[in-house]
Amino acid sequence: MRTTRRSLLAASVALACIGALATREARADDPKEIRLDWATYNPVGLLLKDKGFLEEALAPRGIKVRWVQSLGSNKALEFLNAGAIDFGSAAGAAALVARINGNPIKAIYAYSRPEWTALVTRKDSGITKPADLKGKRVAVTRGTDPHIFLIRALQGAGLTERDAKLVLLQHADGRTALDRGDVDAWAGLDPMMAAAEIENGDVLFYRDAAANTWGLLDVREDFATAHPDLVRTVIAAYERARAHALANPQALSAALVAATKLPEPVIARQLERTDLSQPAIGAAQAQSIKAAGTALQQAGIIPAGTDVSASVDGLLDTRFNPVAGQ
Repeated sequence: MRTTRRSLLAASVALACIGALATREARADDPKEIRLDWATYNPVGLLLKDKGFLEEALAPRGIKVRWVQSLGSNKALEFLNAGAIDFGSAAGAAALVARINGNPIKAIYAYSRPEWTALVTRKDSGITKPADLKGKRVAVTRGTDPHIFLIRALQGAGLTERDAKLVLLQHADGRTALDRGDVDAWAGLDPMMAAAEIENGDVLFYRDAAANTWGLLDVREDFATAHPDLVRTVIAAYERARAHALANPQALSAALVAATKLPEPVIARQLERTDLSQPAIGAAQAQSIKAAGTALQQAGIIPAGTDVSASVDGLLDTRFNPVAGQ
């Protein structure tokens, strides 16, 4: 996990705000509870859940916190669209596609800049590049960053989804299918991808860190409009968890080990490719997501008439950035 003195200092600034946010009195329009997802691909959110920082901040207002597990961006976005949760963890490009398709969400916080996806195969499969996937069975979770990564990788090889045989599975099931030989390759997601490397000797045969879009915390747009102060409280609690993660990497590792039941070396591999130093929404996220959106439009996933740039601008909401000036 990459850390910097600047990121530690920036995270500590948010901690000073938590006391003020937590002591605000309850309001008549306060919800009875706030519902958030937790996911093994969102280490900061997982630590936030374990440490109870948000519960502590909301207790003076009598607001409860309910946690719901998301198994992938697709599930988090489904939960948001259905109103089952108020805040959800998703990859930036997946959130863009969801918003274009009518899911009324805003991206308000970058919980990580990960290299959390790559194309994975068994060491004896003979597959060494995306072009080798023509006619092959590939496990993928539709509507997630690994799916979008696969589309872009195939596109770069002059192929489309139709040239491969996609097998639609949730991420963990995709890894299992690869191990069993039911598929030839898998569009992987950490920490399952790290486990496949370390435990089975599987090969990440195609990597492109720049094509991984950011891990973003999304909020239902109507919730943000009705309760902007509570959105700020959630962000402040996230910042407290991020500061704790940067200052106590072993605590972060332990939380992931407990949640995933995976050994420490696997979690260490996941955290090696997870940057927690850039939480504010801004130009970096916009650039990455627009590049993915343009590729998806060229592949026919996003309608040709869509203004991708405007859609990205509509997704990203900088009002709640935790550090002024970023």
